[in-house]
Amino acid sequence: MHVSHKHVHPVSDRPTGADLALPPALPYPDGWSALAFSAELPPGTVLTRQLAGQDVVLYRLRNGRVRAIHPYCPHLGAHLGLAAVEGDDLVCPFHRFAFDADGRCVRTGYGTPPPKAALTPLPIREVNETVFVWRHHDGREPDWEIPAWHVLGDGRQPLRYASFEMPGYAQDVMENSFDLGHFVTLHGWPQGELAAPVEFDGTRFHVSMRVRETFPLLGMRQVDVEVDGYGLTALHTDVRTPSLGMEICSLVMPTQVSPGRMQLRQASRFVMREPAGLPPLVARAVSRTLTAALAGPMFRRNLEFTSADFPIWSTKRYLSPPRLAAGDGPIGAMRHWARQFYPPDQQAHLPAPAATPASAATPASRPSPMSPTSPTSRRPSRDGQGAPGDDTVGHEADTAPDATPSGEPSGAPRG
Repeated sequence: MHVSHKHVHPVSDRPTGADLALPPALPYPDGWSALAFSAELPPGTVLTRQLAGQDVVLYRLRNGRVRAIHPYCPHLGAHLGLAAVEGDDLVCPFHRFAFDADGRCVRTGYGTPPPKAALTPLPIREVNETVFVWRHHDGREPDWEIPAWHVLGDGRQPLRYASFEMPGYAQDVMENSFDLGHFVTLHGWPQGELAAPVEFDGTRFHVSMRVRETFPLLGMRQVDVEVDGYGLTALHTDVRTPSLGMEICSLVMPTQVSPGRMQLRQASRFVMREPAGLPPLVARAVSRTLTAALAGPMFRRNLEFTSADFPIWSTKRYLSPPRLAAGDGPIGAMRHWARQFYPPDQQAHLPAPAATPASAATPASRPSPMSPTSPTSRRPSRDGQGAPGDDTVGHEADTAPDATPSGEPSGAPRG
């Protein structure tokens, strides 16, 4: 007999979530984290979201300004996630102390002079119709930014979005862009290759790929994929199918909410380009009609692609060093790059220090489908998979075995 109760759960025969089964493997990353979509914060709204094990209160004033604050009232510690926006003031529910648009206490609930108290603000940015909050382990101010949409960002196409919470780490989401092999084995791409060297530039990376995908009724088509990563915060992916005039631009944004648990936010826009050879008015009408008809199905397909990784992220263990193989992609190089986003005194599970990789050289011949290319380095690593500029990393770093089949380099930048 089935019993339904909020405290009763079915007997499970599934793997245990990594946040319950395993000790925390990675520290909280520094940088920007997506905590909400703009549409979730209309004027007058107050939201509580979690970031790095602590609550953050978000609210939007009537004038449209968004604020992020530490959650506790400086008067007697009431949680301001229960507060209300009245005019341009945030009013605490406990004693109705009110805080103005700049966070200063301007009145009490009993008409007495307010104390010299203020809310504790957090750096906040509203970009790409998403609210980002900055956190750094040593309290420093933001020293890099999330750029605005550079594709399909004119607002003519509505943003579609979804949010999820699961065990896992933000770095796993970003690392997926470098895991060449899983695109074939997990996502079912029949063919794909690097279209250009992978680039690392400070807190950003760029990956360019060419993929062959099968479309229902349309057969195999070339798909061009451009991925930009910003910190351990956001993946901006632009996917074009030139022969069909299709383009989808998406953001995938992981946020570490507790030691082994993350929230994942995904948003996208889709457009069918105006077909050539038609009168302008007809081409525009065709584009708008097809865009409206296909935007929903394409967003669902985009979510299905990402969600194939959910069971893996939720149950996998972060291994350092991993036992990499030819065809994996430049996972080791990515992990060296990712070190910059963690506190120096909490890097026991991270690869040994190395110079940040700059880019990967394009091979002289066209790479075979999904095969890696060789990284360019100031000093070559012993196995080809270690971070450029580091020839000291051995099995203690995130490297592949020294011996690889047929002399193929054991790793490479990829996307």
